[in-house]
Amino acid sequence: MNNNTAILHAAFAAWNAASHLRTRRERNKRFTYGDQWGDTSLDSSGRRISDWDRYNKEGHPPITNNVLRQLVKSIVGRFRSQYLDKATQQGGGKPAGTAELDELDARLLEEFLISGVCLQRVDLVHDLLEKHTQVSNVNVNRFFINTIADPLARDCEIVGQVHDMSVAALIKQVAAGSRRKAAWVRRLYSEDVEARTASLATALGADSQSGTHFWYCPTGKCRAIEVWTLESHEVLTCHNRATSQVFVAPLGQLKKLKSNPDMSVNWDIATTWHCRWFSPMGDLLAEYDSPYRHGSHPYVMRFYPLTDGEIHSFIEDMIDQQKLVNRLVTMVDHVMNSSAKGVLLYPENAMPDGFTWSQVRQVWRSCDGVLPYNPQLGEAKPEQISANNTNFGAYPMIELQLKMLEHISGVSGALRGQNVDTRGSSTLYQTQADNAAIALADIFDTFNAFRQSRQAKLARL
Repeated sequence: MNNNTAILHAAFAAWNAASHLRTRRERNKRFTYGDQWGDTSLDSSGRRISDWDRYNKEGHPPITNNVLRQLVKSIVGRFRSQYLDKATQQGGGKPAGTAELDELDARLLEEFLISGVCLQRVDLVHDLLEKHTQVSNVNVNRFFINTIADPLARDCEIVGQVHDMSVAALIKQVAAGSRRKAAWVRRLYSEDVEARTASLATALGADSQSGTHFWYCPTGKCRAIEVWTLESHEVLTCHNRATSQVFVAPLGQLKKLKSNPDMSVNWDIATTWHCRWFSPMGDLLAEYDSPYRHGSHPYVMRFYPLTDGEIHSFIEDMIDQQKLVNRLVTMVDHVMNSSAKGVLLYPENAMPDGFTWSQVRQVWRSCDGVLPYNPQLGEAKPEQISANNTNFGAYPMIELQLKMLEHISGVSGALRGQNVDTRGSSTLYQTQADNAAIALADIFDTFNAFRQSRQAKLARL
């Protein structure tokens, strides 16, 4: 296995190691956006069925009361009003481009609440004779990184993402202005792509079903794999005593530098971020050292809370309460559907002469209807039954679970503009809202620290 193939294999291993994170994120996303009956469990027969099938009895589908979505929207709304509007309040308008960046940050905060991951990349984009900076959100499903334990990701050694690009976009990215290389890339993606990809995946031992999303593009575009690695090499740190100049030189200049009596030379190790672009067939499309002034990769990232290297999101803590709310509401609905509501018991021997059952139903539901019956035919008389079997403790349980959601999430009524005492002043209400936001301070501060790191990397492009 050559060096490039080994790096591609390491990238796949890093991507595959995050499969549990992607699975949890997908579940959290389902619950956030209303698909809350997809969890599976074993029934009494040992079959694995979904919660939907378990509770979908007699054609009465289970009910979803999506509380999680409202909590997420409340937090994003609080973030927009508390942090993103400060530039407008202080400066009388936002600087050019800030509105687009604010929108990216709001959507990223939503992702952060769902998955516990903040991911953006900061690029210098070259467009013919012009170049400009570009910030973009990165999909967690397309991202990979080695296992890290540092909340600031300072122990990152390999990082990257998979891209699905048009042929033109890929050539523009990797051809480096060479028409000959552009033709070579075009040929690579037009000859036996699937067979060559399968051959490489098999050779690397990565041909299982779990790895298909790394190697194959589902949209018919060109799959490319961008890999950044932190590489070390030997260097010489030099000090010219005659000129007071301090600089770093390659190891190959040791003999030349040693010949200068005014030169002090020391051996050391330097690290450099190096980028490689691969095709899923294993071809090296392009490689270069970091072109940025900051000398690092283009990614900005935060993982929350990263205790023992584990990621746990805001939404993850409240799924059980959300499921219980849905079950209780569904239970009430089933009881109400199965309860007698206005059932008429009409004795057959009390049926008036000349009436049919259809006529009896029509007269009974009329507001001024008259339905005769003969009491001399027996003691029985028409009677309507309306049972109230819904008072079985479900309503207090639902209220309790909604309060539990507030306590666990920290998103109280004051934060959402509810339960406002109109007799108090606006200052009092603002104080209540600020106190309620304390429970979310850790999330907001972590996200703002991420934004500051992004701005610092932007400034050093």
